Amino acid sequence: MPAMSTIEKQLLAQLNGAAISYKLYEHDAVHTVLESNQVNADLAGAHTKNLFLIDTYKSYYLVTVLADKRVDLGRLANILGAGRFSFGSAEDMQQYLGVTPGSVTPLAAINDNAHKVSIVVDEILAASPIVNVHPLRNTATLSLSGLNLVQILAKWRHAPTILSIPSKPIL
Repeated sequence: MPAMSTIEKQLLAQLNGAAISYKLYEHDAVHTVLESNQVNADLAGAHTKNLFLIDTYKSYYLVTVLADKRVDLGRLANILGAGRFSFGSAEDMQQYLGVTPGSVTPLAAINDNAHKVSIVVDEILAASPIVNVHPLRNTATLSLSGLNLVQILAKWRHAPTILSIPSKPIL
């Protein structure tokens, strides 16, 4: 098991301090949704993927959806009143969220003290009794309720936009 970082210890301390119930599962590193399928098979609840996006106005978004959802970025940008989306760089992700690709999680909002990133969570996840996300690293999964996820984000002044994220049709 890799050593827990100081910020991850702070994350868990804040969850404990807010009386948020969670379970932490250690596992081998996963970098993609496909790689995480093996880990997910053993964990109950909704599994997630996260899209770190930048729009044409240079606004950043972290969009959290069900792992198998194909997000329609054009429709999502229209709903949010954003410019055209593209994927944010690894450098910007590290700068604003303090995580690297493969470790992206809405819990990374704990690192965004400048409030540069807007968090968007699919309504299915917000209502889910168990949501599985990374705890700032891709060698573990943290399970908590969707309500508790929304509550901790709001506590960090990152209250998420909760909406039905549009999906692309399966071809």
